[in-house]
Amino acid sequence: MNRIAGLLIWFLFLPALAAAETVLVGESKGMEYRVEEVANDQGVIWSMEFLTEKTLLFTERQGRVKILDLASGRISELSGVPDVWDRGQGGLLDAAVASDYQPGDWIYFTYSKEADGQGATTLARARLQERALVDWQDLLVTRSATETGRHYGSRIVFDGRGHLFFSVGDRGHRPNGQDLSTHAGSILRLNVDGTVPEDNPFVGKEGLPEIWSYGHRNPQGLFWDAAAGTLWSNEHGPRGGDEIQIIRAGENYGWPVVSHGKEYWGPVAVGDSVSKPGMVDPLKVYIPSIAPSSLLIYTGDAFVHWRGDLFSGALAMVHLNRVAVDGQYRPVDEERLLLDLDERIRDVIESPEGWLYVSTDSGRILRIRPAVD
Repeated sequence: MNRIAGLLIWFLFLPALAAAETVLVGESKGMEYRVEEVANDQGVIWSMEFLTEKTLLFTERQGRVKILDLASGRISELSGVPDVWDRGQGGLLDAAVASDYQPGDWIYFTYSKEADGQGATTLARARLQERALVDWQDLLVTRSATETGRHYGSRIVFDGRGHLFFSVGDRGHRPNGQDLSTHAGSILRLNVDGTVPEDNPFVGKEGLPEIWSYGHRNPQGLFWDAAAGTLWSNEHGPRGGDEIQIIRAGENYGWPVVSHGKEYWGPVAVGDSVSKPGMVDPLKVYIPSIAPSSLLIYTGDAFVHWRGDLFSGALAMVHLNRVAVDGQYRPVDEERLLLDLDERIRDVIESPEGWLYVSTDSGRILRIRPAVD
């Protein structure tokens, strides 16, 4: 049986999907793909998460959580969402569930919460009951509030060992990156119930015990590679200097002391240098900046030639960014997909079928799957 015939038979046994409009056909690494629009006319879709094969939960930064039924195309808004600090880059941010999620389990969220007239990145969880979020719990209102509306982070990932990680930007105040008395500019690690793991690197030492790594500017992508036991991150640099990193316990990632970026107001380097002893160098730097948002390592079977590649949404450069790495995690190839759509891509996730779903700031959800009629 040839490959195309096999794929046709495979599609016949997939759950039925609502009709979707094809908006683009492209090619990557010798594979043709089709981009279909499955939803539009929503708010800024900050994150998406599969609850079942046909149920996609998504957040809108303005403060709404919705469910998309992929079989019917119907979208339902959920009640029970608290007020969010919808100012600047703040609002309702990430949503995530553990890999073994079952109906009734906790769904985790990050959002900006008002604290004395300022916004603080907050980790919360709730349960889905019919069309309502119930038992909402704020697990950690981070010590990160500033007067600016910038750099909240924030993504959530689980390590499958009873812990979660989530990121907090420097909140527009550069010194926060090197200040262990604030959560701003850090990636945090907690137990899934919100308590602090005893083996966190700053427990019993100078620094907040929730901190796992620091020296970050605005990490908006996190991914846990379960096969390798590795935490990946991408983050926004200033003008130039976006980064991809592997995150390790207690490490200092340099911001704002080291950076590959320039000041927005002129051709002046940010920081002292691009590298410094005791600070971790990035695996990849984007110059000029692409403004990465979200991060994924592809593991599916639908696009075998993408397996192991990193995908990021790009806001400023309006594309889906693909980076291949070798066995030492060195970037060896980069490709910019979906440029013709001219969309700020906010999130990218992998579906149970191995397809990619991307969300945009214009309120669209797009599906990328093999171009087989």
